[in-house]
This record gives sequence, structure tokens and C-alpha cells, in this order.
Amino acid sequence: MAAVSLRLGDLVWGKLGRYPPWPGKIVNPPKDLKKPRGKKCFFVKFFGTEDHAWIKVEQLKPYHAHKEEMIKINKGKRFQQAVDAVEEFLRRAKGKDQTSSHNSADDKNRRNSSEERSRPNSGDEKRKLSLSEGKVKKNMGEGKKRVSSGSSERGSKSPLKRAQEQSPRKRGRPPKDEKPVKDADPHFHHFLLSQTEKPAVCYQAITKKLKICEEETGSTSIQAADSTAVNGSITPTDKKIGFLGLGLMGSGIVSNLLKMGHTVTVWNRTAEKEGARLGRTPAEVVSTCDITFACVSDPKAAKDLVLGPSGVLQGIRPGKCYVDMSTVDADTVTELAQVIVSRGGRFLEAPVSGNQQLSNDGMLVILAAGDRGLYEDCSSCFQAMGKTSFFLGEVGNAAKMMLIVNMVQGSFMATIAEGLTLAQVTGQSQQTLLDILNQGQLASIFLDQKCQNILQGNFKPDFYLKYIQKDLRLAIALGDAVNHPTPMAAAANEVYKRAKALDQSDNDMSAVYRAYIH
Repeated sequence: MAAVSLRLGDLVWGKLGRYPPWPGKIVNPPKDLKKPRGKKCFFVKFFGTEDHAWIKVEQLKPYHAHKEEMIKINKGKRFQQAVDAVEEFLRRAKGKDQTSSHNSADDKNRRNSSEERSRPNSGDEKRKLSLSEGKVKKNMGEGKKRVSSGSSERGSKSPLKRAQEQSPRKRGRPPKDEKPVKDADPHFHHFLLSQTEKPAVCYQAITKKLKICEEETGSTSIQAADSTAVNGSITPTDKKIGFLGLGLMGSGIVSNLLKMGHTVTVWNRTAEKEGARLGRTPAEVVSTCDITFACVSDPKAAKDLVLGPSGVLQGIRPGKCYVDMSTVDADTVTELAQVIVSRGGRFLEAPVSGNQQLSNDGMLVILAAGDRGLYEDCSSCFQAMGKTSFFLGEVGNAAKMMLIVNMVQGSFMATIAEGLTLAQVTGQSQQTLLDILNQGQLASIFLDQKCQNILQGNFKPDFYLKYIQKDLRLAIALGDAVNHPTPMAAAANEVYKRAKALDQSDNDMSAVYRAYIH
């Protein structure tokens, strides 16, 4: 994208990595978020998501001047929702500005009426008026210079800006009581909250959008207060959905199921964290729902959930469906499938590739295997929680593929940390290293985000370090089972084990960096 003249408050199209241009707004970053060194960039809050990023100026285009062009090349449902969010923001802003302009016009009329009665006819006053008009024209001329040369003045200005220029108030410094531009954007307030809240309150944000309803059966279900589907064309299944496990990933998944209009009954081991009445036991949830999903931390938790007291198995009867989304080994998932099917139930494994942010955004990648019919029955649910899904055949295949994916990811993260620390001890700039990597073949959102975590010392968990180490351990065991060497994964695993010994288990996987500096 060509460089343009932009400023705070402008609506733009921002290009981030391999993703298509997305509508956003230039806003003030949080005070504790440092601006990257190097090329000029702006902090952009994207509409329709909770994403935000520093975007280089050459990767930005004015929103209005390029709106038709972008709409032609992007047809996705989420993209259209983002554009709709921009237009809604503009309508609200224009309405506020028209009200302000009307009030200002009334004030000006009253002032003019008063001035007509008391205006002197001296030549000095006329000269002052002439000079004042000259300054206004000069300021307006300077303002035009900021418009992008790639489009006409009218085409590059938003309705908000045109309304502001038509206002009788003189251009220049805003009144003292005028609010900063960021306060006019409701998305910005939500963004600030997302930067300060702890992961433990993730589900509390969900409950604000939900209503709790007691059914005649006595079990507790959660339904969306607003059942409008985010992706528009998705028709939610009429089957009753259950969900067990509301951790970093589960909370986001449930939120998106609800947004799509599904009725969901939930259960979690730490009910006090949720602040809502939930299903009393896993067995109760399974017995009252048609399809029950589960997402827990490791093989032991997955087995306990199914085989333990008041567990899933006790609620299974012919026709009941169970979908395990946990990342576990193939042996564990095969054992669970056998006991579920032995009771007449149907089983599907469906581990997910992603992190907390992707879970919240409904952009997970789902790897499924097992009952193909059940996979089809879960179609609307998978569309709600992910951007794509793969059916990989018989039970165990998805577990193996998921471990391989996370093995690659975990090894890559350890290598990133190793490179950053080597740059530091040899006197090289870590930021410059990141800039170079971002311009090369390794450029990715994952690389940029994890490096930024390290440079800012922000290890708020998006994917727990202890879980990526667990996945590396299971991947190494998978290799051992077929006599296949995994030396890179084994080396990375040792680094993560050291990070765990340094009390980094509950931090983000990027905290593996600390294993190299202690």
C-alpha cells in the first residue's frame, strides 16, 4: 500500500501480515504499550474484532477513498460485519455532530443578532475582520494538504470530517470541554478493558451478554440474550448443546456458540469462577443435551471427566453424542471412544489449533476424527467457533495431527526465544531482529505477537507454557512409539522444562524466553 497522510481518529484500511486489508480506526495506544522503533506507524483498532496492532504507514489506506475497492475483493461474512460496524459508528458520530452543529448555529444566530445592535462602523474593525478571514482561509488551505494525493478531497474525507468542517465553529484548537477522539469510539473502551482484565474474568464478560433460564427439566441452560448470528448465514442446529470446561479456550468457544443462537448448557470444575448457575455434574449435562463438547487440559483430566464420579459416561445412553476437543494422545482418545460407543453413544474427537484470542474471535482450526455423521451434525457449531475444520478419518488421527502441529509451534517458539537472547548477548538490537524477521519469509502474526510479548515483558497467557510443554512431551512419545527421531522437539522440551522450574508454567508460552536469561 502506498504511503498516505493520516492522523489520530482517521478511519483506515490496515494490512496486517498475510491477512486481507481490514477496516479500523487510528486511536491512542495504552500508555504502557511502547511504539515500535523504525518506520512510522499508527496504532489501529480494527472493527468487528478485538484485534489491535501497530501498523506501518505504508500498510494503511484511507477508509472512504478505498471502500468500494476493498468491498469488491473481500466477500467474507466477518469482513462484511466489520464494514457494517464502521458504517454504524459513522451514523452515530454524524448524528452527534449534527446535533452539535444545530446548537452551535443557534448560538451563532443569537450572537449575530446581538452584534448587529452593538457593532461599531470603524475602519479598524473592518481591517481586523479582513485579517481574521485571511487566517481562516490559510488554515483551511493547510488542512487540505493532509488529504491523500491518490484521491479527491471529497472522496477521501469521511462524513464525520465533512460534517465537522461544515460546523460554524472555527477550525483550530478544540474547546476545553471537548472529549478526546478515542472516547467517541465504543470499540476503544472495550479494547482498554481487554488490556487490563485478568484471564479469570473471561467468562464474566460472557455472562454479561447472556440470560440464565431454568427449563422444566430443572437443568440450567444458557442462551444468548441476542441470538443474531455473527456470521449471518449460519443457521444454528436445533439440537441441545452441552459444554464441559471453561478455561482459556472453552470460554471463547461457548461465547461464540451463544452468539450464533445455540442453546448451551455448561459445566466447569471451578464453578465459583463463573458467577453463574451451571449444570450440576458432567453426567447431568450429557443426559439433558444432544451433543456435549468438552475441552480440558490433559489426558488425565479428559479421562477423569468421562470415567470419574458423576462423569460423562454415566449420562451416556443410545444416541447421545460426545465431542472431545482436548489436546491429548491417541491412546487416551481411543480409550474414551471405546467406552462411549460401548454405551450406545457416538464419539468425535475435535482438538483445536489456536489460542485464547483466536478462540474469542471464532477463528480456531478444528481437527476432527471419528463418527463422520456426528461431524456433519456439528457443522453449525464448528462454523461458530472456527474458521475451518478438517475431517481426518478414524479416531486417533486428529490427536496425532494436533500433537505434530503443536510440536512445530512449540519448537518454533523456543527458537524465537533463543534468537532474541543471542541477539541481546552479542550486542544486537532485539527490535531490529524482529523487524528483519517480519520482512522475510518467516513473517507471521504468531512471530510478531510472541516477540512483542518478550520485548514488552508481557507474558499474560494466551497459550499456557505448561500445556505446550505437555504437547511436546506427548509428541516425543508419539515419535518413540513408531521409532521416529524427534531431536528438535526433545531439545525444545528441555528448555520448557527449565522454564517450568523457574515458575513460568502459568504464563504464556513466550515466557520460555526466561529459561535463557536465568
